[in-house]
Amino acid sequence: MKLYALYFSPTGGTKKVLDIFCSAWDCQKEYISLPDLPKMDLPVLFGRNDICIVSIPSFSGRVPQFIIPILQNLQGNQAKAILISTYGNRAFDDTLLELKDTMEQSGFLCYCAIAAVTRHSIIPKYGAGRPDPKDIEELRQFSVQCQETLKEPFSPIDVPGSKPYRKYASIPITPKAGKSCNGCGLCYQKCPVHAIPEGNYQKPDKSICISCLQCIAACPKKARHVNVLFLKIAELKMEKACSVRKPNILFLPPKP
Repeated sequence: MKLYALYFSPTGGTKKVLDIFCSAWDCQKEYISLPDLPKMDLPVLFGRNDICIVSIPSFSGRVPQFIIPILQNLQGNQAKAILISTYGNRAFDDTLLELKDTMEQSGFLCYCAIAAVTRHSIIPKYGAGRPDPKDIEELRQFSVQCQETLKEPFSPIDVPGSKPYRKYASIPITPKAGKSCNGCGLCYQKCPVHAIPEGNYQKPDKSICISCLQCIAACPKKARHVNVLFLKIAELKMEKACSVRKPNILFLPPKP
């Protein structure tokens, strides 16, 4: 048995949840960044004895759309899958349902799913400090429960969501580089959707940018930033939905 941990974690929160969850597994692990898969130009094949944990953030209640074709190119061959959607203390809406549908279409058996709260990537005051010690203990318990579930005959899980999926609309916040940018190009290398032009790192293409803020997290000079006024407006619009502590949720197949 081998454990594959596939993830997209633009600002580190999703990877942190994944690390906590995987820490309870005593087996060989291989971490794979989903945006890196197309660069490898190799078929990604799994087998019935493999376990795949797929961990992605919820973007506007959906799977980040550039991730969908990457997952569709996987060949599951009935490998066991555990799905994780992280969300910034608002809601995960249709994310897990869309992720489950996509993974099933690629030939995976989806045994378990988790919605886990992290600090909001754009408005960090929401979900600040999460996953906290209580979350960490809960995620480790979820991991043990999932391991037990994988020992049982496969039974499909139900996750929340509706079809058609909610409209995908990212927050229109596009990071720009300030005067301290030294042109190292790391933001260009790390942008998962190639929104930053090579050799012109100051202003990304607004029509392509998904506001994931990975370029801000990656910048060694902390030179990239977003419009403060836009952030304040977004913070006020989200205050009602994000102020109350949201839960981590584990979805297991129904007991017979």
